[in-house]
Amino acid sequence: MVAPKTNKELAFLHELFIATDWGERFAELIDEHVKLPKAGRALYVAAGTGGHAIALQERAGALQFVCLDENEESLELARVKASALKLATEFRQGKPDQLPFPDDQFDLVVADGSLVHSERMPRVIAELIRVAAPGATVAVALPTLSSFGEFFSIYWEALHNRGLLDHEADVESLITTLPAVSFLEELAGAAGLIEVASWTTIEEFAYESSEKFLNSPLIADFLTPIWLETLPADSEPEVVTELARLINEERHEAEFALTVKASLLLGRKELSQ
Repeated sequence: MVAPKTNKELAFLHELFIATDWGERFAELIDEHVKLPKAGRALYVAAGTGGHAIALQERAGALQFVCLDENEESLELARVKASALKLATEFRQGKPDQLPFPDDQFDLVVADGSLVHSERMPRVIAELIRVAAPGATVAVALPTLSSFGEFFSIYWEALHNRGLLDHEADVESLITTLPAVSFLEELAGAAGLIEVASWTTIEEFAYESSEKFLNSPLIADFLTPIWLETLPADSEPEVVTELARLINEERHEAEFALTVKASLLLGRKELSQ
């Protein structure tokens, strides 16, 4: 494990390591199933360093994208890329579960929820629907129930082995907080989406050793801050050491695979009555 990074460091890590593999798996779902309007305004939430949003903007014709992310340093990188391509894409800082826009603003709303804490997703989805114009498409890509099972199993065992029995329930919470697709569909329908549909692909991320897994930017800087957030700081080193031992024991010289159920939820905002 590594020390927490600055927002600038996280932005560069996202650009170099996250968007080029992890992000592409979720972007492909959006590309396959989301039809771009020919004109109007589109919102891309949790755009990161903007790679996928800019790719959509390039083929969007008269559709104008507004991109939002929590990390201003990521947006700075996105602005540089958009400027080099002479695109008029707008970039704004903001939280995906507190969107800084009035109701009924956008003709398309897309979100990459792949690195957003699952606890925030119900509010995120409500916000995406709120700012969409009546009749607009709303789409969000995110990991769903049964993702990360290999890690959660080993994490529970590591906590047990280190005597942190009070935190075993934290693992159960991580597992159950990941939403089922059926729950997302019901949530979207209750919030005002019609013609709701979803698609799921099984994605696998393989690592040659526990060290490469635990020190990879995706795991160390983006996922474990979520997974280990309830762990006491002074217990983290011993738990990480035990995680490494268990992973190496589990893999038997083979690669350690992390499985993700990448899902896309899509619907159309109900027309005003």
